Amino acid sequence: MHAITIREPGGPDVLEWAEVPDPVAGPGEVLLDVAATAVNRADLLQRQGHYPPPPGASEVLGLECSGTVAALGEGVTGWAVGDRVCALLAGGGYGSRVAVPAAQLLPLPEGVDLVTAASLPEVACTVWSNVVMLGRLAEGETFLVHGGAGGIGTHAIQVAKALGAKVAVTAGSDERLERCRELGADITVNYKTQDFVSEVKADVILDNMGAAYLDRNVDALNPDGRIVVIGMQGGVKGELNLGKLLAKRASISATGLRFRPVDGPQGKGRIVADVRDRLWPLIASGQVKPVVDRVLPIREAADAHRALEGGSVFGKVVLEF
Repeated sequence: MHAITIREPGGPDVLEWAEVPDPVAGPGEVLLDVAATAVNRADLLQRQGHYPPPPGASEVLGLECSGTVAALGEGVTGWAVGDRVCALLAGGGYGSRVAVPAAQLLPLPEGVDLVTAASLPEVACTVWSNVVMLGRLAEGETFLVHGGAGGIGTHAIQVAKALGAKVAVTAGSDERLERCRELGADITVNYKTQDFVSEVKADVILDNMGAAYLDRNVDALNPDGRIVVIGMQGGVKGELNLGKLLAKRASISATGLRFRPVDGPQGKGRIVADVRDRLWPLIASGQVKPVVDRVLPIREAADAHRALEGGSVFGKVVLEF
């Protein structure tokens, strides 16, 4: 098969279209002919040499894809060759074929085409597992997501609104904030000119900044609030005032998706099943919609990485085979 490969750690120019060995569906796995994949910030880190895949996972970039079932591994039931699906991956989405645990497959949401569906698994599973399953966002609460214009942010806005929450976002321009309002954001904060602590008091905060926002996130919490950290764009080490945290009876969690096991109570299989049962109906009803900024041919993966790094993307970039 062919895939986008990394010649050496570095900038987007190190991405190359090359022939690589075909994957094989092992026990409990499904082999997919990939129709499309999507670009995530983790891909940029892996390209730079900072985020290697889990042991045993494909070295090829790509944490999600859509495609058609080409073969079933031993013991797989509930799927058939020819099924059109999307999938959460530990790697391999930038290849024309990928093997994936059957527990990480999802049917296409009703009303979503095959290519667009590639933009959903990673953001859907990330937002649902962190905001709903871990953060326990409830109707009537206030939800704050940093980076509201990104792939995670645009999806989180819609999910939180569908659950009956009041939604606040931060972003770096008034234009991007206006587009967040169009998705349902109630409170918008330009982080270049405003301090979100003075604008928002939230019950649940989804944070991709890490250390840089740690103290201010605590200040922005309501009593019994929950912070869920899913990124470290603002650094990995910060100072935490435990007194403020205790006074608010607040909690901070830090989670990742890629290195979770497939099985078990915290596994990707459970998350995918919950997404299928509870989130996919919200997409079918139109309450949550995929937000795709652009679709590029897979061989233009370097341009897609440049776009994401340049900050011009609203939502997701999809790469089509």
